[in-house]
Amino acid sequence: MRGWDARALTGMALVAVVLLAAALGPLLLPHGPEMPDFTATLAPPSLRHPLGTDDLGRDVLARICAGAQVSLLVGVGSVVFALLLGSGLGLVSGYLGGWTDRIVMRCVDVLLAFPGILLALGITAALGASLLNVIVAIAAVNLPVFARVARAEALALRRRDYVTAVRAQGFPEHRILLGTVLPNASPPILVQASLLLASAIITESVLSFLGLGVQPPTPTWGNMLRNAIGFLGIADWLAWFPGLAIFVTVLGFNLLGDGLRDRLDPNS
Repeated sequence: MRGWDARALTGMALVAVVLLAAALGPLLLPHGPEMPDFTATLAPPSLRHPLGTDDLGRDVLARICAGAQVSLLVGVGSVVFALLLGSGLGLVSGYLGGWTDRIVMRCVDVLLAFPGILLALGITAALGASLLNVIVAIAAVNLPVFARVARAEALALRRRDYVTAVRAQGFPEHRILLGTVLPNASPPILVQASLLLASAIITESVLSFLGLGVQPPTPTWGNMLRNAIGFLGIADWLAWFPGLAIFVTVLGFNLLGDGLRDRLDPNS
């Protein structure tokens, strides 16, 4: 098992910056994310507004920090929901096999038949644009991934000698599944979760950009980019800084996921 390398440490540092911005930014910054200043509309970056202001005079830095809260909430919420439901279905499916496996995996295949972003768009369009519905939509996209990873682990683990030994001792199936199979299947599932966090944040930004995510006046990086389209020629910082926030966050979670995979890989 390897230690944390420079790549993983870089990912941790980037994620820590985003977490600090989300937690402390709204508390420390003098300008609120929804506080307009009509005397400083479309103001370029300055000491008063380090990242400039938008067309209503709202501080871009404050809005990016507030948007980080939304992105992290949606990312973590959707991944946890998908992990719990998808991994549970996958473990049961792989461990029990038979008709249970066939039924569960055919349902998973139905979800996999749709491109992820189209499935998320369809769900949010049907349910309506709100924070909860965005979390549900992204969770539905990620659920099949967790189900397939967990099923593959369960199929391999149920044939291991120590699982057979526990079964021979007369323990009920649910105790074997929770006490023996789940702990040994957890490392690849956790690695997948760290990588899907980045994907969930991108999907949330796309939905907000298209107007199907969290609705204004709540600031999100996606609706900040959408608002910036009309001002690219005169205030390009409105697009640069939210885009940079998405880039840094996604890069951080991807690097952290790669480092976590190397550390948890028993063959490393």
